[in-house]
Amino acid sequence: MSGTEVTVPGGRRVRLSGGTGHPRPDAPPNCRVAYAAAHVVADPTADNTPGAPAVLDWDRTLAFRRHLWSYGLGVAEAMDTAQRGMGLDYPATRELIRRSAAEARAVGGRIVAGAATDQLPPGPATLTEVTAAYREQLDDVQATGAVPVLMCSRHLAAAARGPEDYLRVYDELLHAADRPVVLHWLGPMFDPALTGYWGTADLDLAADTVVELLKTHASRVDGIKVSLLDAGREVALRRRLPAGVRLYTGDDFHYPELIRGDEAGHSDALLGVFAAIAPAASAAFAALDRRDLEAYDEIFAPTVPLARHLFAAPTWYYKTGIVFLAWLAGHQEHFTMVGGLQSGRSPEHLGTLLTLADAAGLLPDAEQAAARARAFFTVAGVTQ
Repeated sequence: MSGTEVTVPGGRRVRLSGGTGHPRPDAPPNCRVAYAAAHVVADPTADNTPGAPAVLDWDRTLAFRRHLWSYGLGVAEAMDTAQRGMGLDYPATRELIRRSAAEARAVGGRIVAGAATDQLPPGPATLTEVTAAYREQLDDVQATGAVPVLMCSRHLAAAARGPEDYLRVYDELLHAADRPVVLHWLGPMFDPALTGYWGTADLDLAADTVVELLKTHASRVDGIKVSLLDAGREVALRRRLPAGVRLYTGDDFHYPELIRGDEAGHSDALLGVFAAIAPAASAAFAALDRRDLEAYDEIFAPTVPLARHLFAAPTWYYKTGIVFLAWLAGHQEHFTMVGGLQSGRSPEHLGTLLTLADAAGLLPDAEQAAARARAFFTVAGVTQ
């Protein structure tokens, strides 16, 4: 077997070709605002088992954010990609935001950061407790200088009895914000506990509530991240937004067409998949800046099969694939995650992910990626 060959589950032998070498840009894109939701790098020597406090490798975690900034992307910090609610506890989250915001200031990088209610214990909470928890995290984010993202809250989804409860809570939060914030609508495919967010399981009625909130508070909202994996629904909502309010696509299935836009507008981006495809995304934005739509489509095209596999059901385990790819691409020295989440995807799933990432030109060192993949699949029982 050559240095770039790997046997994946099913006995199929693949030869990796390595990265295409998309160049780093001289500046962030002009045509769109683009954030990559970044993962965290666990300390592999710590007890990062399910239920244990998260212990991070801070050097590698911050180095990955510098990688994203170097490609002209902003960093969306402490979002679900960073395992909020799936291993990353709030003390680690608060320190992560503090350190990343300081790094952003040092390098001139754009940063937004998630504020939620995950410092509350699991189980029932009153709307008063939910609002207080949000306020605490909002204050923590604002103190770092990062732009807050008001993330969807499992506690609010459980406590709210209808749209009016959501409007009441968000009204208080938006009045407490010291700068325009980003709102967040995460569909149940990413977190089943968020089913019925905005007070109803009817997505058309939920969109009405979102539009009502945005029209009331347009000056206090930079934009809203929408992750429903439904391009048509996103476009319909985008066309209803008040002037000056951005729609940040969180659709990891249809992002090229949504960012490209149409005669009535476009989406900006806040995407987990951008953590895995930063060089390609940067090159696609550069093509869009120079209005080379053919090159834009050509660059993004091979990333879409990768993204759709990465975010396949159960979608909330996409973080495992993100970290697997970061390891193969050389951004960290191990495949360990907080909460033991490296077990969240099967070897078969990761074998397909390996071949799709290589086809998209996202493994810069084919021999290194192959050596690491062979080690992983050997431990998983696949003879090399």
